[in-house]
Amino acid sequence: MDTQQNTALTRALAEIPGPLPARGVIHIEIPHTTRFTVVGNHLAQHPDLSCTAVGIAVRIQSLPQGTKVGIKALAAHCREGEKRIATALRELEAFGYLQRVRDRLPSGRIITRTVFCNQPTALLPHSRRSPAAPQQPTTPAEVHTQPPAPPEPPAQPAPETHAAPPAPETPATLPTPPPLPPAPPVVPLPLVPPPTAPKPPPRPLPQPTELTPELDRAATALLSDLRRHAPQFTLSENEIHQLTPGVAAWLERAAHPDTIRHTLTTDPPHPLNHPAKLLKHRLTALLLPPLPDAHDLTTPTRPHTTVTPFQTCDDCDRAFRSPTPGHCRDCREHRGQHEQHTYREHRSEDARIAA
Repeated sequence: MDTQQNTALTRALAEIPGPLPARGVIHIEIPHTTRFTVVGNHLAQHPDLSCTAVGIAVRIQSLPQGTKVGIKALAAHCREGEKRIATALRELEAFGYLQRVRDRLPSGRIITRTVFCNQPTALLPHSRRSPAAPQQPTTPAEVHTQPPAPPEPPAQPAPETHAAPPAPETPATLPTPPPLPPAPPVVPLPLVPPPTAPKPPPRPLPQPTELTPELDRAATALLSDLRRHAPQFTLSENEIHQLTPGVAAWLERAAHPDTIRHTLTTDPPHPLNHPAKLLKHRLTALLLPPLPDAHDLTTPTRPHTTVTPFQTCDDCDRAFRSPTPGHCRDCREHRGQHEQHTYREHRSEDARIAA
């Protein structure tokens, strides 16, 4: 079934003066007479606030004075959870829209008051205001639905009076220099290129290393057989001849014909106006890499490293690294000192006996 059209919306679009834009949003402004809230663009289009924080700020601004706006109170009426609401309130506090002030009652009890300001920059001194965020005039994009104020009556022209000619200037009274024009606001560069920006050239259709008769015949048969599996991919003979090198490049890379057919015909757009262009895009953008060689799949051998094994000392049972069993370093030093001492004793004994 076709999508039903809203006749009232169609009539409203027809009443908009001037040509409609080819892209982007189209505003249909119906003035509100009751239950509306004025929201400035500085909040609705704030570059550093999340959409959740902007939505919570608009909801708080629309509530009457004295309504509870704590985390649990807002979570009871919003779909967002308490964590997201708490994060949004902290964002509004960081930019001055929301403040929590402690106040002492006449009874001595200390309470916390929640204060929301719809335009925090207006409370700052003129010297501290950011020059990059001046007060913008009201535009159709500003989120407000207040009915327009009645036009003011034209001012009556003042009666002509014949003023006396100005007195000649004297050196004591110098004319006041004109004020300097305000500096132009810094306009950030757009992150998204405009529609009129030059687009990169399309990638060429992949080509096989050598289009052999076998590859050409298999690729032509595969493209001609697509209409049996997906009737919307019915191609002309000229289109099959143009797409044959791309399918041959897939077959050259050992892609199975069923894999190629499934990749080219799965989930096409509706309606499919240009099947050949879609096939060319998928053959180019989804090209499989060539299969690796057997040499590439072999695990590289690591260089052989000789590891000295652990040995147990014969005297102190301490573990130490050595290619052969024996004694550790401390025991070898101790045994060397003991042997020297024993050798000296034997020499002394031999000398005493010889004397």
